[in-house]
Amino acid sequence: MLRLQNPAALLLITAALALTSAGSLHAQEAPAASAEAPKVLRYAFRIAETGFDPAQISDLYSRNIAGAIFDAPLQFEYLARPVRLRPSTAESLPDISPDFKTLTFRIKPGIYFNDDPAFEGKKRELTAADYLYSIKRHFDPRWKSPNLYLLENARIPGMDALRREALQGKTPFDYQRAVPGLTLIDRYTFEVRTETGDPRFINQFADPSFLGAVAQEVVERYGDKIMDHPVGTGAWALTEWRRSSRMVLTPNPNYREVRYDEQPPADSPRLVAQAAKLQGRKLPMIDRVEIAIIGENQPRWLSFLRNEADLVDEVPNEYAPIAIPNNKLAPNLSKRGLQMVRYARADVAISYFNMEDPVVGGYTPDKIALRRAIALAIDLDKEIRLPRRGQAMASQGPISPGVFGYDPSLKTTMSEHDLGRAKALLDLYGYVDRDGDGWRDQPDGSPLTIEYSTEQDGEKRALAELWQKAMDAIQVRIKFRLAKWPENLKASTAGRLQMWGVGWSAASPDGDTFLSLGYGPSKGQSNKSRFDLPAFNALYDAQKKLPNGPERLALMTEAQKLLVAYMPIKFHVHRVYTDLAQPWVIGYDRNVFVRDFWSYLDIDTESLNQSRKP
Repeated sequence: MLRLQNPAALLLITAALALTSAGSLHAQEAPAASAEAPKVLRYAFRIAETGFDPAQISDLYSRNIAGAIFDAPLQFEYLARPVRLRPSTAESLPDISPDFKTLTFRIKPGIYFNDDPAFEGKKRELTAADYLYSIKRHFDPRWKSPNLYLLENARIPGMDALRREALQGKTPFDYQRAVPGLTLIDRYTFEVRTETGDPRFINQFADPSFLGAVAQEVVERYGDKIMDHPVGTGAWALTEWRRSSRMVLTPNPNYREVRYDEQPPADSPRLVAQAAKLQGRKLPMIDRVEIAIIGENQPRWLSFLRNEADLVDEVPNEYAPIAIPNNKLAPNLSKRGLQMVRYARADVAISYFNMEDPVVGGYTPDKIALRRAIALAIDLDKEIRLPRRGQAMASQGPISPGVFGYDPSLKTTMSEHDLGRAKALLDLYGYVDRDGDGWRDQPDGSPLTIEYSTEQDGEKRALAELWQKAMDAIQVRIKFRLAKWPENLKASTAGRLQMWGVGWSAASPDGDTFLSLGYGPSKGQSNKSRFDLPAFNALYDAQKKLPNGPERLALMTEAQKLLVAYMPIKFHVHRVYTDLAQPWVIGYDRNVFVRDFWSYLDIDTESLNQSRKP
């Protein structure tokens, strides 16, 4: 991986690659300078999508696309800080019972799905039944929903029994059977009942990539190919797709009348001015979104510098010293009018241990000591300073800044680096070199080797180098299993990986999603480590029922401490991201809980055309 140390080097490479840049975004081929020219937003994902079915996806990139195609009843306001819910397809926020166990939604009439052959040439209106069907799909064993735990944890009466019957009888899931927890009141009104009474369950209905409405006719038409055929009521339609290469979205011609009405924070003059210009405009305001998959950071970054991309979300860490020295926009980029948006993702970078693996898993003292020793060997300061280039903070536990449950005063051993203690733990529990080859063996004398799964992009290679050095320092063999991200995700869900380095991000501003990483009933879903400790599960269940406040925070903190003690997961860092947008992009900001930000953007064609002039 090439690491650029100064702007001069960057300019030389930029010039050299301007002629040939395999895999980079292509410049628009539309004729310049026409008021009628389509407004196109171009940028890149660094990881490929897996598909677009809300009942089957869990990765960030697929969910971002699905979030633009499908509609949930609610949404988070794009520019509001702190974040705030508002109706989307619902007429208003739901009626919620005093015990938080019953939510009643009324859907606006006159909302239509995008056209599809499944509808046989007829306009298909969104109804309350579509939302009940979409909820039930997560319980259908056929779809193996990775997000089922979010609904199971709420305990919707009747749904677990319906799922269990399908599993035990190996029969098709019965969508027609009425259950006490899901009630169709009339064409546009539905009710969801839970046994948990979670005050934050409402947030799930603001994620269109999870509870977006899917039409039953579409699922029945495409069957097992439904991942490839997203048909929703959202602002966008997928009109071109080359798997793992390119996606093009254009406005859904059946999208309802929605006008720009965002209220930016007063402390952002740029957003205040831009939002004022956009007030009252019909959404979406641009004509096309083109997304390329560019796994390597260098071509992705250079395509942005050459104006082939309109924004770069997540400036690659290796270019942070050049683009944002001292976390401020570089003078040369500032002169170009580039816009900088810096934000915490509400995520955590982790390396998990498969608790069912015979080498690193288990709850006995020797297995706990092995995992803790491996964790102590990891130098987070070096990780933050080198591959992450200062764009992160060390984790003390799973819960990230920006969500309820984060305690800035919490200090644990999770962030500690101590080779001496690591070696002492291994010695104490019998992980010693028994055959004189220089590597530690297991207590029973068999060889000790850990296998770490990762991907092949530049940052992951740099992180793997640190893992290699850390394990060499404590005489533990490590080998790396390299695969593409979607392949690792599939293997991880099936419990076939011993370890994997991956990120986890929140879909709503609450720490529950981070604690779910260790919740036993969520094995294979959010809980890739397959950790299952009754004491932790009890704390998780207890905090879920409480309103936000000191009592809930205390339970969440105790749960975090158990994860630190048993170490099923090494929590590395909470990342800080910086996005850059070209000067002609109007209205850009990053709300990590809003997936479809494209609808709120405009392109200043005059500024864009000026950039094309020699």
